Amino acid sequence: MRFAMIPELLMQMFKKPFTNRFPAKYIPSSTTKFLEDVEKGKTKIIPPVETPHGFRGKIVYDKEKCIGCRLCIKVCPSNAIEYKPDEKKIKIYVARCTFCSQCNDVCPVKCLNMSNEFLLADAEKYSQTLIVE
Repeated sequence: MRFAMIPELLMQMFKKPFTNRFPAKYIPSSTTKFLEDVEKGKTKIIPPVETPHGFRGKIVYDKEKCIGCRLCIKVCPSNAIEYKPDEKKIKIYVARCTFCSQCNDVCPVKCLNMSNEFLLADAEKYSQTLIVE
């Protein structure tokens, strides 16, 4: 269990980095017109670059599947997962998460998954958008 991440680390040493740059060709010529189009529903604000295979974004938690075993809490290196004893479920603080996916790998019922969502900026560290329950 302790050395489960070693194969992943070795693979990452030889892989090309997952840098998601925002190329100049995707910048709208008129920001005002672009925002007006978004408001009218003509266009969407989405990242222009597809995420690569194996990308680890925001955690998705299926509360119904969770059995409350707390294995995810034990393996989380950043203490991003908190146990709620009254519900026997977990709470994930995305602002603390390092997106290592160890919780996802150790979960016996697969109630945790990594999504492709990576636009997670927020002014408040404990905003509801950065807490997964």
